[in-house]
Amino acid sequence: MDWVSSWKKTLFSLLEDVPVSLRPLIASISIDGTSATTMIIDSTTGEPLWRPFLYNESCPDALPIVKSIAPANHTVCSGSSTLCKLVSWWNSDDSNKEHALLLHQADWLLWLLHGKLGISDYNNALKVGYDPEHDSYPSWLLSQPYSRVLPSVKAPGASIGYLQEDIRTQFGFPKDCVVCTGTTDSIAAFLAARATQPGKAVTSLGSTLAIKLLSTSRIEDARFGVYSHRLDDKWLVGGASNTGGAVLRQIFTDEQLEKLSEQINPMEASPLDYYPLHAVGERFPVADPKMVPRLQPRPESDVEYLHGILESIARIEAKAYSLLKDMGATQVDEVFTAGGGAKNRTWAKIRERVLGLPVSRAIQTEAAYGAALLALKGAQRDIDIP
Repeated sequence: MDWVSSWKKTLFSLLEDVPVSLRPLIASISIDGTSATTMIIDSTTGEPLWRPFLYNESCPDALPIVKSIAPANHTVCSGSSTLCKLVSWWNSDDSNKEHALLLHQADWLLWLLHGKLGISDYNNALKVGYDPEHDSYPSWLLSQPYSRVLPSVKAPGASIGYLQEDIRTQFGFPKDCVVCTGTTDSIAAFLAARATQPGKAVTSLGSTLAIKLLSTSRIEDARFGVYSHRLDDKWLVGGASNTGGAVLRQIFTDEQLEKLSEQINPMEASPLDYYPLHAVGERFPVADPKMVPRLQPRPESDVEYLHGILESIARIEAKAYSLLKDMGATQVDEVFTAGGGAKNRTWAKIRERVLGLPVSRAIQTEAAYGAALLALKGAQRDIDIP
């Protein structure tokens, strides 16, 4: 799969999809991308020097090295962190690294629009070791030889530059259309839900299960896959599990999921105890690259089987929120749901029972809406583009 070409093609397809009548009104653009999807590119041309590392890809070869330089239980001390991917590449590629540059998926796609290489945001840069509290890379990271490939970092939604002229004229966007720094997909989903008070949380039920809780305290512990993203003067605490919709789609079609869900009584607890993963390895609430999926025994009834899987995923979600509370985060009092799984009302009722909390579908469930809000924030700031 040529991921880079497909991402670029999708971006320009989306620009083409903007109605012609609305294009002159577009004031700003931002993009969200999967956290820790890492690209090593040529700093002079922007072309990839290596295949991209996907968000859920683990680099266990680099983990001992990263653990030897980073503080204990730091966010980067996970095999799937951006820093582990950088170290793995650095140690396996013998070519000249003079012009190498690390970017995240959203950074690179935004570069296609603004043309200024080497800019990221502090949400995407968290898993490479950037410290959002002090707004800088830490000294333990800057002392490493590969630190020279790290991008400069701005706040999410900060203006970078105007849309490149050739793209602007091709699509009919205005001359003063600003391109802003982006964020990660789960943070964009949180922004879309407009959960603005501490204690409010968003569970994104996409191919994976990601949770974000707005907290007044910053929590970090790689042993449990827990990390905090900065959101203005508060912290989005949480993590991402490898359980989620990808497992369901391995077993059931969308039509089956809909019909079988209608036959489940969400008020009854399922006796089945699974740990649904689509492959070996878990990130959160337990960071265990060797965890094996548990989807047996399978009952004869598909309704019972689906009930067991949905309930088991809900238990993982409950364990995640309980862990955050035990670690000192603000107590969750309400959960909004984003992602494709938000449409399943039966699942929402199961989760409400298991969590013991009000669970509702976010009015806006698409991460893209959150990225648009970020772009709006950028457009409303005083534009200071060099």
